[in-house]
Amino acid sequence: MKFKITSLLLLLVFISGFSQEKRWTLAECVEYAVENNLSIAQYELDLEGVVIDKSDALGNFLPSVNGSVTASGNTGLSFDPTTNQAVTTTIFTASGSVTSSLTLFDGLQNLHTYNRAKLSAIASQYRLDDLKDDIRLNVANAYLNVLSNKESLRTFQAQYNVTQQDINKTKELVDAGVVPRGDLLEVEATLATQEQQIVNAENLILISKINLAQLLQITEYQSFDIADEVFEVPPSNILGNSPKAIFQKALTFRNDIKNSELNVNVAEKDLQIAKGALYPTLNAFFQYNTAYSGQQQFDTDVMEFYRESFKNQLWMNDGISYGAQLNIPVFNGFGVKNTIKRSKINIEKAKVQLEQDKLALETNINQAYVDVKSFSKAYEAAEKTLEARRLAYEYSKDRFEVGLMNSFDYSQAQARVDDAEAQLIKSKYDYIFRLKVLEFYFGLPLVLN
Repeated sequence: MKFKITSLLLLLVFISGFSQEKRWTLAECVEYAVENNLSIAQYELDLEGVVIDKSDALGNFLPSVNGSVTASGNTGLSFDPTTNQAVTTTIFTASGSVTSSLTLFDGLQNLHTYNRAKLSAIASQYRLDDLKDDIRLNVANAYLNVLSNKESLRTFQAQYNVTQQDINKTKELVDAGVVPRGDLLEVEATLATQEQQIVNAENLILISKINLAQLLQITEYQSFDIADEVFEVPPSNILGNSPKAIFQKALTFRNDIKNSELNVNVAEKDLQIAKGALYPTLNAFFQYNTAYSGQQQFDTDVMEFYRESFKNQLWMNDGISYGAQLNIPVFNGFGVKNTIKRSKINIEKAKVQLEQDKLALETNINQAYVDVKSFSKAYEAAEKTLEARRLAYEYSKDRFEVGLMNSFDYSQAQARVDDAEAQLIKSKYDYIFRLKVLEFYFGLPLVLN
């Protein structure tokens, strides 16, 4: 028994440790965010409601069927429903009916309502897909930000180790009388600055991980971490397309544009529904009813009272009614006309919103295009700068070791290398994200590997 309990505890500890050591890949973060985001869940519920609206609209084409049963007892003066005669006694009566009605014509309001419901369902799906696209981009950006901060930390730690080695060499040079002791203090100050850079980088990593976890709606910030993925600048020929060409391509598939276009169609259907109220409506109806009475009847042939059975009375007292009803609108206090006017205004508002969305999309694409070009140049410049800084640092290091450079100038050369490496890391991930955003506008999937 003790062995089983111990094994169970070890298993729980292993599972707990495994869950805490999980490192999230970018694909896992994107998938988890899409599946667990509360805004997406809200939009999905809205979509389910629109589907129900579509079912309601379809039901308007079908006839309605309703049944009713009434049973009552009366004492004193009452009317027998089977003979319609007044009686003064205690009587039990029952009646039942089945009624059906069908709209034959309503100015095509039912048809337009059904078509509107179908358009609304498609528009809601586009809105949901557009939200998912935005979340994917936000998660990718936050993920790359964590990776960038982690890479910067590794760079600072590597520089810190190099500086520690420089301190040992400087001590040897001071002991040999090659350089003054002040140079050693200068290198030690550089080491302290790098320690501060490491602390700042660790804080940036924590903040960026919290931001990513919040996008995923994960509250365990301390145990949350991402995988040490490596992303290099991918080859791309997206800049071979003009911003205008990318914009025209985006108009054909962007969910936000399709949603806005369908909103115009929905507004037009609302106008058709409103105009339908100007026409007469024609309804058909059918009703079957029957009744039972517990009142005794007098048979003059045999000169005695009798009561028909419940079954016999149901078919003896049944009846059918059917017909049609025509309703003609004459005056309704300007309600219909005002509804038509509001519907026309809503159409214009939907068209304006569509043009605004197109303009916003074109602006975003132009900005993304400029960002890709500028960050591409910034990344290339950062690579060249780092290479030049490293060569200058190596030259400074050789001069410092033979006493031809003081420690201040040497530390400055090293600091410039540090800044160049940090700038290269930042510009690389900025360039990758901007490149993927522009490709995303062109319809390419959001894949970084």
